[in-house]
Amino acid sequence: PKSDKPHADNPGGERYPFADEQVTTGIREATITGKPYPIKGWFVYSTDLINALPSRAETLKAIDALDLLVVIDTMPSEIAGYADVVLPEVTFLERHDELLTGYGRTGWMSLRQPVMPAPHEQKPGWWMAKELATKLGIPECMPFKDMEEYLKVRVTSSGMDWATVQKEGVVIAPKEPITVEDGLALTFDTPSGKVEFWSEQLKAKGFDPVPRFTAPAAGPDGSLRLITGRAPVHTFSRTQSNPLLRDMMRENEVWVHQAVAAKQGLKSGDYVKLRNQDGVVSNRVRVKATQRIRPDCVYLVYGFGHANAMRKSAHRNGASAAQLTTRYVTDPLMGGTSIHSNFVSFVKEA
Repeated sequence: PKSDKPHADNPGGERYPFADEQVTTGIREATITGKPYPIKGWFVYSTDLINALPSRAETLKAIDALDLLVVIDTMPSEIAGYADVVLPEVTFLERHDELLTGYGRTGWMSLRQPVMPAPHEQKPGWWMAKELATKLGIPECMPFKDMEEYLKVRVTSSGMDWATVQKEGVVIAPKEPITVEDGLALTFDTPSGKVEFWSEQLKAKGFDPVPRFTAPAAGPDGSLRLITGRAPVHTFSRTQSNPLLRDMMRENEVWVHQAVAAKQGLKSGDYVKLRNQDGVVSNRVRVKATQRIRPDCVYLVYGFGHANAMRKSAHRNGASAAQLTTRYVTDPLMGGTSIHSNFVSFVKEA
């Protein structure tokens, strides 16, 4: 049910007036401060917040303030080590998921369904939520026996045959949607319906009506800005234990410009550690000297350097960008965080 009470995550609130979804760092801050109200329990589903949010110290401080931390995952993530309760989930090959729909020149819908039973006592997330709803006395929130019944109702209500969808897996819409090329007017979600270089919405909330560039703060002398990103092989910090994906990319590398590497006496394949501006030192990581980066930056793929020894094949492989991200800047409009505000220097391996 909707509520008119204040939201700790503050979507669309006064603090972040242009946020349209939950702000995770806002939940963390509210847990630490108790404002706008105390938060004493977290349910963390399928995300390792210690490796996903900037400032590990703030995340751990928030966890210390909780009475209950429940982690739902398919693997021993680092945050699972701090959980009071761990609920083991099933993988995508062992469960039904919500329908996935898309549109473009042709609309489509796909169905994910299990191809094998779940091992041991693992349960899908929908089952956990339904059981909790029943025990909380609100079973009407999930009024169906199981996901197959729920999905069948959705599919048949849309005029499609459930057996066909089960067999085909992907269904293409019988007719193409109207597109811009077919004459549909292009519109913008602004009060004027046009591209706005001057925004009355920003002005009304006390911001510059024309966005103003603010130069990022510089780092310590001799340091390099740490920038991060993803690799097509891995999904954040979740897939480093997958043997097929691990064999394709076992560890990350620190990209550094060739000229900078030469000046530091480094070459591709050397191992180094990285020390950030607050004295945090990473695991060892292999150097990649390249011209495909600015001389004032280094680059790390996110999601490596796992600290939980239970993830045996991924433990301490590469360097953790999250560990080195001790500082961040928060966007006042939407509450998003800029994590490219940290600087590192090289510590050569003995």
